[in-house]
Order: sequence, then structure tokens, then C-alpha cells
Amino acid sequence: MMPSQMTGPALLEAKAITVVFGGLRAVDGVSFTLNRGEIVGLIGPNGAGKTTLFNSLVGLQKLSSGSVVLEGETVSGTKPHRIAARGMTKTFQNAALFPDMTVLENVLTAALLRHDLASARTKAAEVLARLDLTSIADADVADLTFPQKAMVEMARALATEPKVLLLDEVMAALAPSEMDEVMAVIRSLRDQGLTFLVVEHHMRAIMALCDRLIAVNFGRLIAEGAPAEVASHPTVIEAYLGHGAAGKDGAHA
Repeated sequence: MMPSQMTGPALLEAKAITVVFGGLRAVDGVSFTLNRGEIVGLIGPNGAGKTTLFNSLVGLQKLSSGSVVLEGETVSGTKPHRIAARGMTKTFQNAALFPDMTVLENVLTAALLRHDLASARTKAAEVLARLDLTSIADADVADLTFPQKAMVEMARALATEPKVLLLDEVMAALAPSEMDEVMAVIRSLRDQGLTFLVVEHHMRAIMALCDRLIAVNFGRLIAEGAPAEVASHPTVIEAYLGHGAAGKDGAHA
């Protein structure tokens, strides 16, 4: 794992983010920063609030209080497509692709955020080549395997030309060798200037990939720091009791 490229002010700041559903605080005052060139993992047991927090960052979930600041500009309360245009987008845990369209057409729709049709076609082709997906460009998404759909979901996110990419379990259901390939792609993209916040249930991947971890439980931040430090934190270990063994290869995070 290469060291993070932390220069200048934080690229992303989450400030006391709170999301309340009825009487439930799904996210409860979570604050953290994301620096340029980092790969940061967001971990926690099922129901910890990870997906709600992810969605609140990109405008898919309204905040009850707090704010999201991207490159010094407050983006909370802004529509998702405008946040994407500012440079932050996410993949979806269950690939939200258009099943009646080809791989190329799916990626093309995302490239239209910043380009006219002709330029978007060029951009989509570039992204597919970047992720080694050119061979399935004309395949119908409905015919793809789950791992292929996950990679197309990443390609579509990349086509929006993000500065910050939030990855929601892109390695779910992957074999170890496939997981290694995806991690290599993520590292390569980071080396090209992209910054990542990653939710991933495979602890092996999280520990190998990330510069830093943020752990949440019951909507609250419970630990933050280097992967080995967070994984061995007593509060984090306690949070996982009954939810799967933390620290084992393939354990749920």
C-alpha cells in the first residue's frame, strides 16, 4: 500500500452529520475528513449506518443536521447530480444499471454529465478501456455476471470524472483473485489522482487497500486511524461481537 498523498486542506469534510428517521438516529453527529489521494475505509457491523452516511454525502439522503463540505464549498442540501458535477459520486451496493442497455450505453449516460454526445462516447470508451471492459462494451447489462456488473458500475461512476469516488461494496461476491484485480484498479486510479471512500465487507480487502479506517456503530463514529489500529480497537471488536469475527479473512465489516 502506498502512502496517501495528503497535501493542502481536506478535500472532503463531514461536519457533525446527523440523519434521523422518526426517533431513530441512523447517523449521529459523525465528523471526519478525507484528504486528497487517500483511500479511506468505512467499516461497521450491519445496521451501523454506513449506507445512510454514504447517501448523505452525495445528496441521496437529506441531513437532519450537520454539513458536507467539498473543496471548501458546502454541498449538503444540493441535488445529487449537482454534487456529482462538483466532483463526488458513488457506486451502488446493488448495481443500479439500466438492464435494457449495453455496457457502453450505461457508461455513456454518465459521461453526458460533462460532455456532449460525441465527446461522451469518446469518454465512455476511454473509461471502459481503463478498466479493461472494452471486450464487453456491446454486451447487454442483463447478461453480465455480478462481478462484471460491479465493474460496469464503477466505470459509470468514473465517467462522471469524480475527484472523490465512494465505493459501496464493489467487491461483494468476488473470488479472492478477482478481489485482488479490483484492488489493483483502485490503487492505480488513486495513483492517477482519484480519492476514495470505501465501504467493504471483506476485511482482508479493507486492511490491504486502505490508508485509514473510520469505524461506526449505531450511527456514531467509534474509532478512526490506521487499519491495524482500528481493527484492534476494543470498541470496534466489541461492536462486531455477534456480527461476524473482525480481523479474519473475509470477515464482514
